[in-house]
Amino acid sequence: EVQLVESGGGLVQPGGSLRLSCAVSGFSSSGYCMAWFRLVAGKERVGVAQIDMWGRTKYSDSVKGRSAITISKDGAKYMLYLTIDSLKPDDTATYYCAAVPNRGCFSVFERRDFTDWGEGTQVTVSS
Repeated sequence: EVQLVESGGGLVQPGGSLRLSCAVSGFSSSGYCMAWFRLVAGKERVGVAQIDMWGRTKYSDSVKGRSAITISKDGAKYMLYLTIDSLKPDDTATYYCAAVPNRGCFSVFERRDFTDWGEGTQVTVSS
């Protein structure tokens, strides 16, 4: 059974930084796509960034061009990360880790594309 457990959320002042972590267990596939999504209250869960087993990344149009957001992974430790610098109030959301085995990543990634999810970690950006 695949388990994804997020951590690293919290209350941060605008302009601050966070690194979200996702601990992965039970994942035996040699090929996969992993991603971060976020859910803003009252809106749909949307993709932020995705990464495949070879470390190739893709960012959603909503954050593309924003150099302060970086997805990364440590395969040896079975960890996925999302680093957000220069946090803005608009980044306030619940952030979710997601995975789908046995395939590469998507040209356009949506919630329905991923089969395994964590419970989420809350990020609040406020002064």
